[in-house]
Parts: sequence; structure tokens; C-alpha cells
Amino acid sequence: MKLAALPVSPRRLALRRFRCPGCGPSLLLRLGDDETQVRCVRCRGTPVHMALIEALAVHVGGLSGLDAYELSSGGAVLAFLRRRCRSVAASELLDGVAPGAVRDGIRCEDVQRLTFDDASFDLCTSTEVFEHVPDDIAGFRELHRVLRPRGRLVFTVPMAGAATVERARLVDGECVHLLPPAYHGDRLTGAGTVLVYRDYGEDIVQRLRDCGFADALLHKSRPDAFGHARTVVVATRGS
Repeated sequence: MKLAALPVSPRRLALRRFRCPGCGPSLLLRLGDDETQVRCVRCRGTPVHMALIEALAVHVGGLSGLDAYELSSGGAVLAFLRRRCRSVAASELLDGVAPGAVRDGIRCEDVQRLTFDDASFDLCTSTEVFEHVPDDIAGFRELHRVLRPRGRLVFTVPMAGAATVERARLVDGECVHLLPPAYHGDRLTGAGTVLVYRDYGEDIVQRLRDCGFADALLHKSRPDAFGHARTVVVATRGS
């Protein structure tokens, strides 16, 4: 998303020097109060991207010998991984495209049933994906499958409270709403287009352990220059 395409609140417009965890010395631009209206002017990373990259530095460390998989075909996290890792695979869930196939240079994957071989990656990352996955348990198990021993899954989801609340589920191929529908925006399809299946709580770490991960924790990022901070989930596959 281009900075010029973001909504601007003139009274909240501000620019501050800061050190971006993704690209180094930069300026942090605030166009409004929401975290989506805050960007690093160099890499265009949001507070979400920067929190995940910070968590990588703390919990993963050196990336140069790692093969990574990012569940997105664009954005500041993917650009960071491509600069640092040995190899990086990226994908999107594309309508009308078979998993594993490529359209316009973008690989299609459904995280609930990935086409990658077992033990393909040392690191898997995503930002704001799993709240939109109908069967997140299947997705977590698939990422566990494609990770190598001691590989890590590092990702963000919106989180509130202690317990995860299911908002919708698929039953026999049809969506059943348990709460009033909520939607988020998507980089490819636009604002308000992607259904939220659940609101995650801190019990997400137990969901990951139940899916086979040896350990899972919540990394609290440092607030940025405008006070935005995020929780990042870090899960480790066993040996």
C-alpha cells in the first residue's frame, strides 16, 4: 500500500526520527491514530511489521543460513527476510488458483493444506493471517509439518483478553456466524473484505502446543515513537 493512499488526519500528522528494526535509521510517519496509519518512510513497515522483525532478532537471531516461508507476497517483513535469509518462499491464497500453482508470479497456497514437503523451512512468518483462516488448527499443524526440527513460527494476530472467542465457523462448507460478522482489510482485495473467524486471546500459546509445537510464547514489542506496540507469537518445533 502506498503511503499516499492512506487516510490522513491533519491534526495527528507527525514525523519523528527513529531506528526501524527492519531498515535502520529512518523517520516514522503518523497520519492518524490507528496503527495502520503509522509507517516507516524507508521500508513502509507498520508497527505490526516492526514488532515481528523485533521478535525475530530476540528469539531467532541470525537469519543468513535459514530457509524461510512468509504467508504474504509483499510487505516489509517479506522484504526484510529476502535481505537476510538464505532463501524465502512467499504465497497468497488466490481465488480460482490451485494450491502450488503460480499466477502473475505469485504462488497460491492454502495454509490449511500446504503443498510444500515436510521439513522444508527453518522459519515461517505471517502478519494478521490466522484470524481469517477457517480451520486455524489445521493451519498450525501444517506449518509444524513444513518446519524443520527446532524451526520457528513467528506471527502476529490481533489479540484481546485471555481466551480466544470464536466468531464464525465452516459447517459442511457453509459459514455459520456465532457473533455479528466482522471484517478486516486485505492488501489485495481491499478494505472490509476478509471475514474474521475468531478473536484470539493469550490461550493461543496452548493451541500451538496442542498442534505439536514444543513451546510457544508471547513476545511484547517495545512501543514505537507514537506508543504503538504489538504482541508477537513465537512457537518452536521440537527436535
